[in-house]
Amino acid sequence: MIYLDNAATTFPKPDIVLNTMNIYMREHGANPGRGGYEMAIAAGAVVQKTRDELALLINADDSMRISFTKNATEALNIGILGILRKGDHVVTTCMEHNSVLRPLHYLASNKIISVSYAKADKYGFVDSQTISKLIKRKTKMIICTFSSNVTGAVQPIREIGELASKSGIIFLVDGAQGIGSKPIDVKKMNIDILAFPGHKGLFGPQGTGGLYVTKGLEITPLMFGGTGSLSGQAKQPEFMPDIFESGTLNTPGIAGLGEGIKFIQKSEIINIEKYKNILTTRLYRGLNNIPGVKIYSPSDHKLNSGIISISMQNLDSAEVSNILDERFNIATRPGLHCAPLAHKNLGTFEIGLVRFSVSYLNSIEDIDSAIKGIEEISIMH
Repeated sequence: MIYLDNAATTFPKPDIVLNTMNIYMREHGANPGRGGYEMAIAAGAVVQKTRDELALLINADDSMRISFTKNATEALNIGILGILRKGDHVVTTCMEHNSVLRPLHYLASNKIISVSYAKADKYGFVDSQTISKLIKRKTKMIICTFSSNVTGAVQPIREIGELASKSGIIFLVDGAQGIGSKPIDVKKMNIDILAFPGHKGLFGPQGTGGLYVTKGLEITPLMFGGTGSLSGQAKQPEFMPDIFESGTLNTPGIAGLGEGIKFIQKSEIINIEKYKNILTTRLYRGLNNIPGVKIYSPSDHKLNSGIISISMQNLDSAEVSNILDERFNIATRPGLHCAPLAHKNLGTFEIGLVRFSVSYLNSIEDIDSAIKGIEEISIMH
């Protein structure tokens, strides 16, 4: 199969990720932080080592400000539901994933908070000045995706971070699209909270993710329970990372995630970014020459995280994606991509889009096959 749905989850994973998880389950399968014997200590070391690698990747001063979650959705819910209170106002964008939209809708529909949504241009870019105009006296948080999962548009995170910092507003970034292939620096970008998955650009397994929280910011946990620390007290530990890590961690997954990050460091993000840019540009140019194809993603690879989304004449996106799968063995993602407001902004809510998303592990041949597949569908219809 030619896999071009990497914005959903990367595939394949580097062999070292798979091998490490297998070795962990066979030789080090104990519970971290829950015992003083050798296997438990080794498990704890695996978790801490991955935490340290993550801190280095996002330029966080203290790796203990990173808690592991099962995905970016859980991390976003912690950041949103754990901070916002009655009367707070939030500024976000129309390009957000449902992992942001639905928690905000829950709070707003129950009259706990109010929300303002910044509009985007035809490629999904949101201007920092548009966000600035929506700020109110009670604005508590600005939430923005690092890059749109629909169009690939990389948002001006540094500018928005500066705006939030000057205004004394918490800045939460959804790093699902971009982390691992685009540089993310929580200090330079003034990011207070960064939610991210492990299974996308970090090449880790599904069921892994994390939450970075800047020092001094207090968040109420969504879950309470055993952490292996302060076990004699009924109260949940209030320090990171323990406060958000109740219950047994996905240690085999974290071990694999650690190797995924090492793979990125060995390859170097600058090289990953350059290669993905080559693939994205080639795909854009090839599809742009096909009659009946309309591209909704930015052509400038520097402003694109590796996504090209298209529509084809009057064909439903699900039909196009199904033909690509059945006739050409190419995996893509049709529909609304869990981002309904983005599609309303783009005018594609009724038909959806066919999303091609590339990975560092894709080949030039994969891209050319995708272009050829769309060419043939265009001729057929």
